[in-house]
Amino acid sequence: MIVQILRRWMGWRGVMLGLGAGALVGISPAPLGAFPLAWVGLAPLWWGVMGAKTGRWRLALAWGCGFHGLALAWITGIHPMTWMGVPWGASLAIALLCWLLITLWGAAVVVVWGEVMGRFAPKVGWQNLLFGAALWCSLETLWQWGPLWWSSLAYTQSPGNLALLHWGRISGPTTVTFLLMVVNGAIAQAFLTPKRRFWAGGAISLLILIHSLGAVWSQQPLSPGEPLKVGMIQGNIPNEIKLYPTGWSRAIAGYTTGYETLAQQGVEVILTPETALPFPWEELVQNHHPFYQAVERQGVPVWLGAFGQRGTSYTNSLFTITGAGELYSRYDKVKLVPLGEYIPFQAILGGVINRLSPLDAHLAAGSPAQLFDTPFGRAIVGICYESAFPRHFQRQAAAGGEFILTASNNAHYSPAMPAQHHALDVMRAIELDRWAVRATNTGYSAIVTPHGETLWISGINTYELHTATIERRQTRTLYSQWGDWLSLVLGLMVLSLAYFAAQQRRRDLPRNS
Repeated sequence: MIVQILRRWMGWRGVMLGLGAGALVGISPAPLGAFPLAWVGLAPLWWGVMGAKTGRWRLALAWGCGFHGLALAWITGIHPMTWMGVPWGASLAIALLCWLLITLWGAAVVVVWGEVMGRFAPKVGWQNLLFGAALWCSLETLWQWGPLWWSSLAYTQSPGNLALLHWGRISGPTTVTFLLMVVNGAIAQAFLTPKRRFWAGGAISLLILIHSLGAVWSQQPLSPGEPLKVGMIQGNIPNEIKLYPTGWSRAIAGYTTGYETLAQQGVEVILTPETALPFPWEELVQNHHPFYQAVERQGVPVWLGAFGQRGTSYTNSLFTITGAGELYSRYDKVKLVPLGEYIPFQAILGGVINRLSPLDAHLAAGSPAQLFDTPFGRAIVGICYESAFPRHFQRQAAAGGEFILTASNNAHYSPAMPAQHHALDVMRAIELDRWAVRATNTGYSAIVTPHGETLWISGINTYELHTATIERRQTRTLYSQWGDWLSLVLGLMVLSLAYFAAQQRRRDLPRNS
């Protein structure tokens, strides 16, 4: 009876069901942070996909658009781009197009999941449950290898559900996503099979168990590490003026004064945001820039966000400058923002979208294998968009990174984006058992403990200075040592269960013919 009713729903009403359920999960991430909704919001999708013979893609597409479209609506904050010379109408069209493209890109994961589930998954029971959860995680893993990624299902739990996020120490966000999918799948099984009490009770029991264990892990005392007193500057230079003379003057004054103030407060090192001084580092030295003079006077090392040069291209870089004003190390951003920092398919799209970038030259990506050594030990570095790529941080932790530094701009978008960006860095700190220092241009700058607790967070669109003592740590989590090993296990599980399900269907054919 339930399946028959469901099939009649798979028209436009099914689309509305998917859109509504996806929207519920779409308000789970920061800044709204309604994370409990993610523990039930996938069940209608699962139920609908397995109960329908046709129209699965419509339900999946609607769910994906509801989730990603709402969670990533902050992308429209790039409008207006009139300060870049883009007409108001064209700016609106570009913002809506970007929002539509990233929404559809994320929804594509859901559509693929729905179609594979409908065609190859075991029908019901624990095999269906494991197949669906493992398949979703495998698809997320594949999508993360591409250039455009942000909204893993796991980030719906950050920063509100710190207990659950501690499962990320096992195999990164894949562990969190898998648990979310298993609970939702168990709820769906309660509607797909006669054993409703069994599956509903199992979902509730699992939910309590994983949160209880996570709470125990989150309360474990932190082993002491080597203390490091850091200062941070949030310069608050709006994008409208950042790359023009007015912004240059404001940045020079704000960062020079902030550096001197923090140096006099006895910090050991100072962190600035992404492209805090939007000039090539070589020019700062050659022109004996006021900020460079301040470093020579005060003698306190600084991690400076500026442009590097590589041939005829620029790099978005973080430099370690010693107290003597000498270059100690350099990190070039690896994960560049499509359309913002480089143009995909330049030969085809370059002439149409080139005005999206305020730079005269396209940015060059850094080497994925680079490490960032400092006078205070090896650091784990992420510049802005890189916070969405957990493997980028895990690789550096496995190579001996002792603390996390993230330098970001965040001035392009609405306040929802900085809130989600902070949530991603909270996840990275927990997964790797590291302190995280976040310096942003317009907010939110923060200090995050290895347990994900935010000890301090700045305001939005404010100029701020802050000092804090973090600790250098050399502990190892299972994830920092072995990476996302669970994805490999789940991928093999998907193939095995699909094979056995296909064999079962073949055995059933003569019986049904």
